[in-house]
Amino acid sequence: MACTALSVLAQVNLDRMQQLAQSRYGNHTANTVAQWRDLIAAISTLPDEQRVERVNAFFNKRIRWQQDIDIWGQNDYWATPLETMARRTGDCEDFSIAKYMTLLLAGTAIDKLRITYVKAQMGGSLGKHYEAHMVLAYYPTPAADPLILDNMVDIVRPASKRPDLKPVFGFNSKGLWVGGAAAPASRDPGAKLSRWRDLLQRMSADGLG
Repeated sequence: MACTALSVLAQVNLDRMQQLAQSRYGNHTANTVAQWRDLIAAISTLPDEQRVERVNAFFNKRIRWQQDIDIWGQNDYWATPLETMARRTGDCEDFSIAKYMTLLLAGTAIDKLRITYVKAQMGGSLGKHYEAHMVLAYYPTPAADPLILDNMVDIVRPASKRPDLKPVFGFNSKGLWVGGAAAPASRDPGAKLSRWRDLLQRMSADGLG
């Protein structure tokens, strides 16, 4: 049976993940996972907007951006949060996935979160070159201007204040949205995103299930 983020959360065992961090990767990763668990506990009673700020800062401070080919020897690899914390490096997908799962674990509703592919304008407002990029979008309400959690920008800003980002599609475990559409274009994002399915299974093996 396919594993979803919702089923992962139903079976989460952070003690097991802590043990795996120590046995697989050693003290540094175990300490980082312990700090991550402390973060989850600390923000679980905060309003969503404060959670978003804290989670964005946690990963942007600790994880260094690097391309998949340099980290994993592959052109496109989606790392689990444990793998990202162990390597202390990740690309934009890895940042977005780690932030997404952390907010879910802290109690943010899945309907408010979308991992979002965008075209990012490079070189400032006059730049003519766009690159594929991934961010995490937080929607206070379904039709709201979302807040953008971005590894390239430490300050969380509304999408309306990020004209450098052009949304292509967003997804979570409940649906796939094209552009800025409020209604999901697909009820089975796993059918289109095989890497997402594979990632969820690996997260389960990492102790998130």
